[in-house]
Amino acid sequence: MKELKGAIFDMDGLMIDTEKLYLRFWMLAAKDYGYDMKPEHVYAIRSMARKYSIPKIKSFLGEDCPTEEIRAHRTELMREYIKENGIEVKKGLFTLLDYLRDRGIKMAVATATPSNRTEEYLHIIGAYDYFSAMVCGDMITNGKPDPDIYLTAARELDLPPQVCVAFEDSPNGITAAHAAGCHAIMIPDMTQPDKELEPKLSAVYESLDMAIDFFERSSAI
Repeated sequence: MKELKGAIFDMDGLMIDTEKLYLRFWMLAAKDYGYDMKPEHVYAIRSMARKYSIPKIKSFLGEDCPTEEIRAHRTELMREYIKENGIEVKKGLFTLLDYLRDRGIKMAVATATPSNRTEEYLHIIGAYDYFSAMVCGDMITNGKPDPDIYLTAARELDLPPQVCVAFEDSPNGITAAHAAGCHAIMIPDMTQPDKELEPKLSAVYESLDMAIDFFERSSAI
């Protein structure tokens, strides 16, 4: 294995515990518009670029489903919730971020979330300054599960993807990271990896701090 020099992080469900909020408020927003959105529908679009998630939602709920109106309503419901309750940080995040920073590992964010909300959320939890690059869903044409967001993030770090570790919680994100050539590490949130996903994974850990093991083992090779 080549020396690891970069780490690229997804955000929702990986650094912050917001996927459960997306689940809750996607279903609630859809219900307010008269649609029965189920948990499996939300799981299917996690980390997925809008150009892919819109037809996916319509395939579940019908071609006449007002996806943009429901999405905007979901965003507002989440905004009000976070304003009142804040954002939960995933276990081990700052232990891992401090470890990587202290060892000179360059760090970037690669998220399907728009840049304004990404910056807002990272500032709220105090993680913004750890990252020297940020690639968000509104900054690229082909989002996850395509590899472009990880290729762009590695380029922003001035590193080849092959020396970067990508941290993800969703199958769509792992697919994107693996296709880009990164070492794809899954920290499962709402779903566990299945047989189809396993060949794309470099490692799976229960929490972010446990992923320090991957860097320790690679440096010992």
